Amino acid sequence: MNILDRHIFRSILTTALAAVALFAFVLAAGNIIRDLLGPLLSGQLPVMSFGRLVLLLIPFVAYYALPLGMLTGVLLTLGRLSADSEITAMRAAGMSLPRIARPALVLAVLGTALALWVNFQSMPWARVQYHKELAIAIRANPLSYLRPKTFIREFPGYVVYVGSMDADSRDGSNVRDFWMWQLDSERRVVRFIRAESGRVEYDEATNDFIVTLANARVDEHDHKALDDFTQPMRINTFGQIDPVRLSLSKYFGSESVHQKPDWMTYGELVALKDKVEHEAVPAGGEKQHLRSLLKIALTFQGKINMALAVFAFAFVGVPLGIKVSRRETSANLGVAVILALAYYFLIVVVGWLDQHPEYRPDLLLWAPNLIFLSIGAWLLRRLDRAS
Repeated sequence: MNILDRHIFRSILTTALAAVALFAFVLAAGNIIRDLLGPLLSGQLPVMSFGRLVLLLIPFVAYYALPLGMLTGVLLTLGRLSADSEITAMRAAGMSLPRIARPALVLAVLGTALALWVNFQSMPWARVQYHKELAIAIRANPLSYLRPKTFIREFPGYVVYVGSMDADSRDGSNVRDFWMWQLDSERRVVRFIRAESGRVEYDEATNDFIVTLANARVDEHDHKALDDFTQPMRINTFGQIDPVRLSLSKYFGSESVHQKPDWMTYGELVALKDKVEHEAVPAGGEKQHLRSLLKIALTFQGKINMALAVFAFAFVGVPLGIKVSRRETSANLGVAVILALAYYFLIVVVGWLDQHPEYRPDLLLWAPNLIFLSIGAWLLRRLDRAS
C-alpha cells in the first residue's frame, strides 16, 4: 500500500469511526432515556450500574451503526477529495476509479469482518448481559420504584401516586394515601382507587408489587362508554379490597431474551438449529416446524447480511461520494441517511414474510445487498467511463 493509499485509508477510517460514534450515540440515547435515565435520576439505579449498562449498549447499537458509519466515512472522504480536485489529479496520473477506491474497499472488508464478530458474538452476549444486570440492579432495591409524592408510570396499565411510605424490609412497605388509576389499551381511565392505607410487597418470583389496600374508595367508569362523561360512575367503599398486582415487566419482561434467536451467539444458533431439525414433529405441526426453522434461518441470514451491508454501503458510497463532490458534511450525511433508510425499509419488507416459508424470505433477505452492490458497480463503471 503506497502513501496515497494510506492517506485515503486513514482519512476514511478516521471519518468512519467518528460517524459510527455519532450514530451509536444517537441510537443508544433512545435506550438510555427509555430504560435507564429515569431510574438513575430517581436514585433507583446506582451510577456504577448505569455506567456498565451504557457500555453494554455499545455492541447492540454497533450492529446498526457500523454500516451507516462506513457509508458516511466513504461519502465524506471521497466527496471532499473530489471537491478539492484531488480525484481529478489522481485520474490525471493514470489511476482508474477502481484503483482509487481500493483503500475504501479494503477497509470495508475489514469492517465486514468486524461486523460479523459483533453480530454473532459481541452483540448477543452484551444484550443478554444488559438485561441480567438491569434485573439485578432493580432487585437490589425494588421499593425505590414507589417514590412518595410522585406520579409513577412504570407499571403497564396503571398510574400510581403514594403519599408516604414506611419501609420495614427490602421487599415490603406500609403506604398511606395511595392513589391508583387503571388504564385501558388507549390509556383511558377505567377505574380509580384511593385508599387511606395499605401494604406493598415485592414478589421476586413474578417481579410484581402486590398491593393490599384498606379503607379504599373505588370509582369505576362504564367500560362501554368511557368517553361519555354524562354517564354516572359507580362508587364503592371497602374496608379492604382484593390485592392488586403492579408488574415491573418493563424491566423484567425480557429476562428470557437469551432464548430468542436474535440474541443468540453463533454457537447457540447452530445448537438451536440442530435441536429443531431433529425434534419429533407431531401430526399437523409440519407448518409450524417449517416456520421455526425459517425463523432460525432468517436470524442467520439477517446477521450475515447486516455485516455484508458494511461492504455494500461502502461500495455504493464510492461513486456517489465522487459524483456528489461536496465538502459539506450535512449534504453527505443526508445522502447516507436516505440510502440507509431505503436499505432498512427493504429489510423490514422481507421480514414481513417470516410466516410464509413458500416465499423464501431467507433468500430474499439477500436482495437489498445485491441491489446496492449492483447499483454501486453500475455507477462506478459509468463514472469511470465518463471521466
